[in-house]
This record gives sequence, structure tokens and C-alpha cells, in this order.
Amino acid sequence: MEQIFESLNPSQREAVEHIDGAMLILAGAGSGKTKTLTARLAYLVGEVGIDPANTLTLTFTNKAAAEMRERALKLMPTKVSHPPLLCTFHKFGLLFLKFHIEKLGRKNTFVIIDSDDKKRLLRSIAKELKIDLNIAFIASEISKYKNSLLTPEVVLQKAELSDYKQVAKIYEVYQTNIEENNLVDFDDLLMLTYKILDENETLRKETSNRYKYIMVDEYQDTNELQYRLLKHLCSEHENICVVGDDDQSIYGWRGANIRNILEFADNFKETKTVKLETNYRSTEPILKAANTLIEHNSTRLGKKLTSHKGAGTEVKLLHSLDESMEAKAIAHQIHELIDEGADPDDIAVLYRINALSRSLEEGFSKEGLGFKLIGGMRFYERAEIKDIISYFRVLSNPHDDFSLLRIINKPKRGIGKASIEKLQKAAFDTQMSLYAYIEESLSGRQELVISKKVATSLAKLTEDIKVLREEARTTLGNFITLFDERIKLKDHYATMVDGFERIMNIDEFYGYFRDAVVKNPDLTLDEFLNDISLQSDQDQIEEDAITIMSIHAAKGLEFEHLFVIGLEEEFFPLLGEGCNMEEERRLGYVAITRAKSDLTLCYVDSRFYKGRRKMIDKSRFLGEAGLIQDASLKITKASTFKKGDLVKHKIFGIGRVQAANKSGKDYKLLINFGGNKKEILSSFVQSL
Repeated sequence: MEQIFESLNPSQREAVEHIDGAMLILAGAGSGKTKTLTARLAYLVGEVGIDPANTLTLTFTNKAAAEMRERALKLMPTKVSHPPLLCTFHKFGLLFLKFHIEKLGRKNTFVIIDSDDKKRLLRSIAKELKIDLNIAFIASEISKYKNSLLTPEVVLQKAELSDYKQVAKIYEVYQTNIEENNLVDFDDLLMLTYKILDENETLRKETSNRYKYIMVDEYQDTNELQYRLLKHLCSEHENICVVGDDDQSIYGWRGANIRNILEFADNFKETKTVKLETNYRSTEPILKAANTLIEHNSTRLGKKLTSHKGAGTEVKLLHSLDESMEAKAIAHQIHELIDEGADPDDIAVLYRINALSRSLEEGFSKEGLGFKLIGGMRFYERAEIKDIISYFRVLSNPHDDFSLLRIINKPKRGIGKASIEKLQKAAFDTQMSLYAYIEESLSGRQELVISKKVATSLAKLTEDIKVLREEARTTLGNFITLFDERIKLKDHYATMVDGFERIMNIDEFYGYFRDAVVKNPDLTLDEFLNDISLQSDQDQIEEDAITIMSIHAAKGLEFEHLFVIGLEEEFFPLLGEGCNMEEERRLGYVAITRAKSDLTLCYVDSRFYKGRRKMIDKSRFLGEAGLIQDASLKITKASTFKKGDLVKHKIFGIGRVQAANKSGKDYKLLINFGGNKKEILSSFVQSL
């Protein structure tokens, strides 16, 4: 018993000792949530005497499951007869389906297809149906439908826009195909599990009674389907303990539903809430900035982190003229840290959008700093950037068959695989380059081995290449504008799931090109390509290297010395359609709380934006975090009311706030007055 409670603080111990009923462990960043969860599992099995077979602990990654399993077993005083089931949601779905999929008329010899298999199948169906849509977009939409429990029939009825009607048709054929071939995709693992439990009351009760104690890690990241599955799994007992942090809910864009954690106490009766607010990672100044920033969010349960480490150096601000100066200044500071004995693996640079990595990669390479890019490809290795470089290579040398093949149908020109193969064979037979053969066949000097429709598309491509080659020979001043107008590469990526990010990368490259021309008016396309090759060929360094990564990829990690770049309006927070300011602020909170003792927040006066250099305002988050006083800063004020607050109304009496949303100068509150829910403006109630 002593081993289980060793080094637990009072809040952690309170959570561990709770046995029956629903419990929400609201675990702030660095507050020891994994220790608490594993200690509770060890306590239930090793001290209370719960059969391990009656427990189920669900995570989001295999790595987290393996770590928790190892730590929990070490805390158990005696060897258990069999280890508790501790796995990812999808692994649980797989195990369940192996036993019960026959209830859907399917055999348990099903095969799971991965994302590549899924895309290949979708590509084949789209071709058969003569539908020309981006495959990644189709795959993403079908995944969303399954996680929202929408059948092909329902989607076909509800789809209104043309693209979505086409996706619905593909979804229908796809689902029929995988069922006929007894295949299961990743989303089916949960969707089919839920369907079986939903349609079989006896099995639902048996399953719930088997797993009498359920625990869930990272609950703020659960989606609608996972929530409904959990409701079925604990339908007979509601002994569900979830651990999460509403302030670290940053995956709304991929389906995570923050309401699951915000409304946990409403969804599960008599919920016990335990807040873990002691942070063991960061110093006081870092946590002060994080707390001050996140308090501007109105849709949160509310907690305040305190530092176990105590005082430390103040959060630093790094102000630079542009991204090149920023990268140089950061590289200089990192050199100093390493000279003073800092381990490069303890140093990281984070950014909100991937396009910002380019200036860092280039700057660090010039300064001779080894770095590793985590959670993404290096800038020049990204598909959209390789496409532009391939175009440039063709403009420099039209007889570069390798580059021409990459871009011949990007954006789509109706030049299919069969046409390309015919052209390649004809070019080989006549001992000509692919481009030379195309030119010769279009002029009538060689046999036209392709259809007239394809020939028309190729004529437009060769014309574009000639015009752009001529422009590149004279001056590069207006070259990139003409390139963008004639090639329209952004259109190719606009419909993709991550199209916004890819277009940002293209704009970053265009801006970088324009800047290179401004700095060297005599620059040639060949010289530019040579510079790019030198930068993109840097060896990948894995050991003793500074980490460069996005904030999303950094969640769950920690670094002694941390730099966060791009603290400017429109970059962080990201603004525009579809952007959620509260989720942007939660990203800021996550970024700040990755730092252990040394945090530097960086902003510049100008940066490339949509392909052009633009003067840009510093981020409102610097003011909201209490780090800078500037009358010109935009500050988004938080509601003085938040979910869970008790309020008093002169007519309805005392109630509890369930949601708070801005409404003009006031806030509209959803208040539960003893079961009677009312939407009331905040100026008509008082806090208790």
C-alpha cells in the first residue's frame, strides 16, 4: 500500500482512493496524471481486490498504454493472475469484434485495412464512378461519417453540395465492397463495436458488468462516437474515471469534442471532480503566463496551476525584424546555451503552422546547428514544394523527364497513366526526351499517340512552359506572380483535407523566392535551384540535435529550454474562417507549459503572408499572458462566468452555469435552475 501512495500529493491520493461512481480527474499540464491513473489501477487491483478482468483502461496511443501497464504492474504488491486490460480504444474494438462481429452477419476472420489500402480502394472506386475528387478529402469525409455514425444511406439523403453527393456515392460503394470482402477499416473498429452493443441489450449488459471499473486517459480528445461507446460500456454501473484537461483540448479539427469533458458531470450522475493543480514541470513565471493566458477562455471548467519547483527566470520575449533575423537570433542563443553545457536534446523550437519551419531550417543550417524535425517533413520535402521545384527544373531544363513526369498532371489536366505510358514508349523508341517528343508530336513531325483531348491539355502545358521560360530569361521580378497565374498549383491542393496548410507552405515558398530576388536582382533560376538543393540535402541528424516541431506534435513533451516562434496576429493566433479563438488559446497554453525553466516567446515585425512580405502585428496572446503592455494589442476578454459557477437570479433563484458565450457587450449564459434550463444574459445574474 505504501508503494502505491508513495510521493502522491493529497489531490492525487484523493483520486486514487475513489472507488465507485463517476470521477473526473481534471489534470493540469505536468500535474502527474499518468502517475495518478496507474496508482489508481494498482490500488483497485492490489488493495481493494478488484479482479483485473473487471477493469478496462483506455488510451489513445500504444506507447501510452505500454507505459501505463508497466508502471501499474510495478505498483501491485503481488503478481496478478493476469494483467488488467489496458489498451487503445481501437485495440479494444478489435478484441471485441473478434468475439462478436458474427452478430452483424460477418465472420471473425476479417482483415483490417490500413490508410494506404483504404485510399487505393477509394481511388479505384472513384475511377470506376468517373468521379474526380481528391482521395485524401474523400477518405477524411468517410472517416467523419463513420465517427458520427452516419450510414451511406443517410449521407446520400442529406448531402446537398455536388462534391459531398459524390463522396456519398463513393462511400456507399466502398462500404458494400469492404463488407463483401470481410474487410474492416480503422473507423469500423469503433463504429461496429458501438453498433453491436447498441443493437444487443443482453450483450451490452454483459459487457458492462464485465468491465465494472473503466478508466480513460486524455478524455478531452474523445469524439462523439467514443463518448457514446463509453456510455454503453458503463451503462450498468457508471464506475467511470476519466483523466483530462479541457485547457489542452487542441484537436477539434480532427473530431475531438471538448463538450465531452466540459459536460462530463452532466452526462454521468453524481460525478466526483478532483483537480490536479500542482505542476511538477515548470517554474512559477512560466505557469503565471500560462494561467493568465488561459483565463481569457470562457468555456472551461477552471483551475490554476501552481509550481512545485518554485521561482525561476522570467519569460523572455525575442523581437526581430523578420523571420531570417529571428532564426539567426535563436541560433545565436542556442549556441550560447550549448557552450554553457546545455544538452541539445533539451532544446526545442515550436511553431503554430508548419510553413514557419522553413526559415528555421535554413537559418540553423547556415549556423551549423544540428536539428531534427518532428511530426512532419522538412519544408523542401513536402509534396507541394517538391511540385514547385519540379516545375522550376523543367523550366530550367525541359528535357528533365523525371521532373516533367511529376508535374505533367498537376494540377489535373486529364492526362492519365495510359497516355503517359504511350508518350514514354514513343519517346524511348525515337530516342528523344519526353518533352521533345511532345513538342514534335504536337507540331505534326511525330506520330500523335494520344487523344486530341490530351493533346489540347499538353499544348496548354507546353505553352505555359515557353512563356515562363521566356520570363525567367529576362527578369525574375514578376516571375512568381506569372507562375502562380498560369500554373494554378494552389487549385490542385485547395480541396485537400490539409489544403489550407499546403497553400500556406506554397505562399511561404513564393515569398521566399520573391525575397531572394529582392536581395539579388541578378539571380537566375539555376542559381536559385542550386541554393535550394544545398539546403534540402542536409543530412538528417537524430542525436544531439535541437528539436523543431509544431505545437500539436509537442503535446505531452517537455524541454528545459524552449522557444516559441510566430507570436503574431494571423499566425498565432491563426485567424480566419473555421478558426476557433479558444482552441488557439489552448494551443498557446500547451506551448507555454512545455517549458521547464527557460521560455522565450518570439515575434517579428514582418513575415511572408500569402506569398508577400507584410508588416504584421504582435500576437494578442502576449498581452493576454501578461507579458507585454501595449495599447495597440487586441485583447479578447474572458467571461467573468464559466461553466460550473453558481449564480443567483431574482426570479429563478440559484442555478449553475452550463455554458457562457459572448453576446454583444454581454454574455449569454445557459443556466440550470434545478432542472429548468434557461438562457439568461449575464447582467441579470450575480455570482455566488
